[in-house]
Amino acid sequence: MANPVNWFMIPVKDLEKAKKFYEAVIDDELSRSEMGPMKMAWFPMTNGAPGAAGALVKGEGYVPSHAGTLVYLHVKDIDDTMARIKVHGGRVLIPKSRMGEYGFVAHFEDTEGNRVALHSYS
Repeated sequence: MANPVNWFMIPVKDLEKAKKFYEAVIDDELSRSEMGPMKMAWFPMTNGAPGAAGALVKGEGYVPSHAGTLVYLHVKDIDDTMARIKVHGGRVLIPKSRMGEYGFVAHFEDTEGNRVALHSYS
């Protein structure tokens, strides 16, 4: 049985600015696409691999927010990732914190005003 989350979308106002920010944060490239009136930048994904795929999305009804659902991006090293977040215009909201046997988490604000989180096992 698969985990219940299939994919996620992070709302943005400035797709190119957000794309550059997240490419720097995850140290990988996002691919652009359009679905009708929505403009998107997809995070890298591998079919059949664990975890949910996702994208940045610009379109009517998609509004960046601190409230609501919180997306956790898995990273190898939270400290290195948080350093890149700060350099590229993001802001630390909750620094790296231990979650017992489940590893570590941290929260940040992206360049669009979204609250997003990181997860790592080390």
